[in-house]
Amino acid sequence: MRYFIMDSQDIRVNLATEEYLMNTADVSEPLLLFYIQKPSVIIGRYQNAYEEINLDYLREHHVVLTRRISGGGAVYDDLGNLSFSIVMQKDDTTFGDYQRVTMPILKGLQAMGARSAEMGGRNDLYIHGQKFSGNAMYTKKNRTYSHGTLMYDVDLSILESVLTVSKEKFESKATKSVRKSVSNIKPYLDERYQADTTEEFRDELLCQIYSVSSLNEISDKQLKLTDKDNEEIQKLVDTRYSNDEWIFGETPEFHFNKRTRIPSVGIVDIHVSTNKGIIQELAIYGDFFGEQEIDILQNQLIGEPYIYEVLKKRLQTFSVSDYILNLTNEELLSLLFS
Repeated sequence: MRYFIMDSQDIRVNLATEEYLMNTADVSEPLLLFYIQKPSVIIGRYQNAYEEINLDYLREHHVVLTRRISGGGAVYDDLGNLSFSIVMQKDDTTFGDYQRVTMPILKGLQAMGARSAEMGGRNDLYIHGQKFSGNAMYTKKNRTYSHGTLMYDVDLSILESVLTVSKEKFESKATKSVRKSVSNIKPYLDERYQADTTEEFRDELLCQIYSVSSLNEISDKQLKLTDKDNEEIQKLVDTRYSNDEWIFGETPEFHFNKRTRIPSVGIVDIHVSTNKGIIQELAIYGDFFGEQEIDILQNQLIGEPYIYEVLKKRLQTFSVSDYILNLTNEELLSLLFS
């Protein structure tokens, strides 16, 4: 088995690297990938970005959002998380056999003191009934990759703020994430393996997997990328992982409504229907007043991507207060996305 450690701390670059290597790397023997990224949320291939994620929180705290090409639920990563992938020939495993593909990781963790770590549910790793790793698989042509998270020292206090929104506001056909009791793996490791950084934990785990005392002993197993490889990876970043059309345009059809009473404005009741991330229908009801017909404002937003930054720019040419007296542009955006 060969391995590759990604230098980037950008989830979009890392997922693009993973996909590129899945498509192009020599997998006559399995390839193990490790990567660490700054705060980010990764939604599954079939999930509704609006429904699963507190987008207000992401904007305010500069958390990166992207979508992966595999299924499964939404996950939050920060620098305390170690992500891993195993790329192999399709015939080397059975799709959905997470027990087999995660076995090297489990054995390494058990050797580091987490002796109760085990496979559980469909695709997760647990210790003492708490989830510390979620996994997903993707297959294409004659290759399969399985990728997952290892929560080493993640800031768990952020999870609910990032991944939880009011479900009663939405009606969607998308796959919903299942919330589970989660834990970091660090406290369960022997004290000598409780490294200060995720990078140190990663390197020690690699040593355990390869049964060596230093990475220098397996330097011949490390994959190297060329400048051409990096150029192709950047193309994937631009066209997929940092592309709003991929992140939001893949969102299934869903309906949203928000009804609230605002002092000096009155009741504002907003109904939005989207498909593939595009506003198909928009209706604003209420007992508010306005100098201009509300239909004019609604029609200007229909057909636009349901993305905060896009609608904010679109509304710069309007004064919402002309249509809903005393309501500001910022307040309308808040109603549309909060």
